[in-house]
Amino acid sequence: MKLIYKLLTAGLAVLFTFTAQATKPIAEQAAMVSPLLNGQQIPAVMATTVEGKQINLQDVLAGKKTILFFYRGGWCPFCNTQMGQLKKISGRLQGMGFQLIGISTDAPEGLKASIKERDLDYTLLSDFNSKVSQSFGLAFFASQKTTERYVSKMNLGNPLQKNSQGQERLVLPAPAVYVFDAKGLVQFNYVNPNFRVRLDEELLLKAAELVR
Repeated sequence: MKLIYKLLTAGLAVLFTFTAQATKPIAEQAAMVSPLLNGQQIPAVMATTVEGKQINLQDVLAGKKTILFFYRGGWCPFCNTQMGQLKKISGRLQGMGFQLIGISTDAPEGLKASIKERDLDYTLLSDFNSKVSQSFGLAFFASQKTTERYVSKMNLGNPLQKNSQGQERLVLPAPAVYVFDAKGLVQFNYVNPNFRVRLDEELLLKAAELVR
């Protein structure tokens, strides 16, 4: 744990302020995403609340330390496990002055279902058209096989989008966790194209402790 703390300290000490692109291209596959990095600013992009209201993500984070995590949807068992793990530490994060926000491609109705089923005490936002994940550089085209399986068997409502070959594919976010300071700067990020591997909650707590 001491080694992890030192690594986090070293990573957080070397920060530079970058201007983030408003929109990044959708990657052809998960391994090709180009995520927002440490020291970059929260993009100006619109998300949707559970009530269906459009809000600017910069306004949501303005003046508040924030843990922002991207997950694929309430239909994903790995995402549901992660949401449960974050619920266990949400009180500790709030005690450190953080708000906790999850973003997925679920429609507002799907978010409401997740909140009710898991009795979540933190905010969920909809990125139905993948504009938020795209602005963070996390959006990628799922394979044809994955698109067919998820859209037909799981009855997803996410609109399909055309890739560079003109093929209609499902767009998903690479699972990610971001820690923002009160100025809207990324202080820590974890992005893993392998959707089965998620950030350990204890490591997230250590990263949060370093943000002043």
